[in-house]
Amino acid sequence: MMLDRLFSLFRGKQAEREIPEALWQATLADYPFLAQLPATRRDALRTLSGRFLAQKEFHGAQGMLITDAIAVAIAAQACLPVLELGLDWYDDFVGIVVHPGQMLARREQVDEAGVVHRYSEVLAGEAMDGGPVTLSWQDVASAGELAGQGYNVVIHEFVHKIDMRDGTPDGCPPLPSRAARQRWQGTMQAAYDGFREKVTIAERFGGEATWLDPYGATSPAEFFAVACEAYFVNRPRFSDEFPALTPLFDHFFKQNKPPAL
Repeated sequence: MMLDRLFSLFRGKQAEREIPEALWQATLADYPFLAQLPATRRDALRTLSGRFLAQKEFHGAQGMLITDAIAVAIAAQACLPVLELGLDWYDDFVGIVVHPGQMLARREQVDEAGVVHRYSEVLAGEAMDGGPVTLSWQDVASAGELAGQGYNVVIHEFVHKIDMRDGTPDGCPPLPSRAARQRWQGTMQAAYDGFREKVTIAERFGGEATWLDPYGATSPAEFFAVACEAYFVNRPRFSDEFPALTPLFDHFFKQNKPPAL
């Protein structure tokens, strides 16, 4: 895979990179869900995004050059889930690979009978355990327009990174105690089961389509990532759809506490 770079404004080994005012304002204009944050959180997000840019390496696939605007757009959305948690949650990887559009990934799976199944899967992004995050710029660029649908590929993949910190992604991030994990799993399982039922009714029996991406019904890990997309980009609608999950996410992502820079 051919990888290209540009990312001119932020080259160097600074501990933090200052995002120019004009570029930051353009980013907020492109992604209104960021602009709608309270002023103190927008400022904190800008600072954290600058630190993120200093720590990560961006690469363009298929001849794509990574401009400053592309890097800042991805950094700002990636930092939203960890605005109050801190960048240590992303310290297990460095690389971010950006494709112009969606990718075709070749998969191989062995079933219980030992039969190998090979197939292809179209991806808008992918997060590898201990490895890079891959994103489709086409999907990243449209995140502002798609916030009404609760869709955001950057948040999705970076939430997978959070989920992976204690091992295989299972829809439960690292928590401080067994009791906290049990509470989380109980609340999430109930929401997941209800969502799966709605997706089944929609797909098999012609019921009303779900607002949340039905891809979330494929596993608890995907449900967590899909739910977090909506939680961060369209909180009012998410809270209406999943009232039990909003306080759960608020507590984990520390939405009521000052940003941790």
